[in-house]
Amino acid sequence: MYDDVLLPTDGSGAADAAVPHAIELADRYGARLHVLYVADTTEYSTVTFEDDVVDPLAEEGQSVVDEVVEKAGDLNVEAVGVVMKGGAYETILQYVEDEGIDVVVMGTHGRRGLDRALLGSVTERIVRTSDVPVLTVREDEE
Repeated sequence: MYDDVLLPTDGSGAADAAVPHAIELADRYGARLHVLYVADTTEYSTVTFEDDVVDPLAEEGQSVVDEVVEKAGDLNVEAVGVVMKGGAYETILQYVEDEGIDVVVMGTHGRRGLDRALLGSVTERIVRTSDVPVLTVREDEE
C-alpha cells in the first residue's frame, strides 16, 4: 500500500510528535521513509561570512534530518534525509510529486479560530492541496 512515506520536519515539537508515527507507518508497510527539511528561502535566512554564503537554516535542517534518519535506522527502517531550499509547502508538494510519495505524515500545532485563519499553516495547506493522503499528528499540549 505504501512504498514511500514522507515526513516533513522543521525540528519543532509539533514535527517531533509525528516522527514515531512516520517511522511506525514505514516499518509496518516496509516502506522507505523520506525525512525532508525545507529551509524556507521566502524568509531571510542567509548570512555572508568572508565571501561565503552560509545558510544556518540548512545547517540546522541537516542536523534535524540526521537525527530522525538515525532513529529510523535504529529500528531497521530504511530512511533518507533531504534538506531543500524554497517555500515550505510548495517544496513539500513538489517533493511528493518528484519522489512518488504515497503518504505524508506531518505534525500540527492544533491552532484554532482566528490564530489559524491569520497565521495559516503549512500542514493545513498540504492537507488541502496534496494528491496523496496526509496523516496529521497533533503536538502534545504538555
